[in-house]
Amino acid sequence: MKIAIDAMGGEYAPRAIVEGAVQASENIDAELILVGDESAIKKELGRYKKPSNISIYPASQVVQMHEAPTVAIRKKKDSSIVKAIKFAKGGEMIAVVTAGNTGAAVAASILNLRTLKGVARPAIAIPLPTMQGTSVLLDVGANVDCRPKHLFQFGVMGEIYAGYILKKRKPRIALLSIGEEESKGNELTKAAYKLFKSSPLNFIGNIEGTEVFSGKADVIVCDGFLGNIVLKVSESLGQTFKELLREEISKEIVAKIGAYFMGSAFKGLKKKTDYSEYGGAPLLGINGVCIIAHGASSAKAIKNAILVAEKFIDFEINKHITESISKYA
Repeated sequence: MKIAIDAMGGEYAPRAIVEGAVQASENIDAELILVGDESAIKKELGRYKKPSNISIYPASQVVQMHEAPTVAIRKKKDSSIVKAIKFAKGGEMIAVVTAGNTGAAVAASILNLRTLKGVARPAIAIPLPTMQGTSVLLDVGANVDCRPKHLFQFGVMGEIYAGYILKKRKPRIALLSIGEEESKGNELTKAAYKLFKSSPLNFIGNIEGTEVFSGKADVIVCDGFLGNIVLKVSESLGQTFKELLREEISKEIVAKIGAYFMGSAFKGLKKKTDYSEYGGAPLLGINGVCIIAHGASSAKAIKNAILVAEKFIDFEINKHITESISKYA
């Protein structure tokens, strides 16, 4: 098994990426290939006793976060993100992990790896902490405009992810809409509702935005435009709540004392809502394995993203997706 890692992608690259790879190397039976500026990677690796299962694959360019994806992958064919994905084209036992430009990762994956047989559109699936464990939301950014068939296939792929990775038995699938009734929503969600309802999937209907984190559904389906908004608003709300709580605690000595005694509770909450615990979001539906980590990923997040990539290979997720798509969609 080999996992190619975009060493230059993300806000804290290459330091956090290399550190995460080193941490993962101790817990994984795979060869980890760091793709990027060879001298910069060697410099970071010099801070550790280099593990025997880490190697370097040079790339002379970097796709920046602000660059237009399609332009970047055309003009920067020797970039770390493109070369890492091309490396993953080599076989079923190869995966790629990147914390770089999400659009570039999606575009390069579709261009070089293609989609699985029967899959119309790939989707980015993000794990979400809920009141009942972890659910998955997809798509969160790969597809702005979708058709009913696309949403249905997202549900099929999400069921596989929830079943094998999140260990959900008969995952409950829901459409994200503006009301629970079948008649609620836009033309896209109403048409998709009919597809889900007539399928053998464990479809529980629509859920509203207020129920996303309730745990009512194990798989929440929407188009990439809406999903990305949900994701970004959730991240912003969490950070805002954190800052407001810190501000209020600092105002009174009694609050500071209370916060001290609630330290373990705060740590537990942070662990449940920390994206680094989940590693990264898989791009489901491509003929390969691509895990997209948060742009601000820490070493811990990169380590967990690499471990997620290993699980995708071990559980043969693509094989199960292909079988389900041919069966249902």
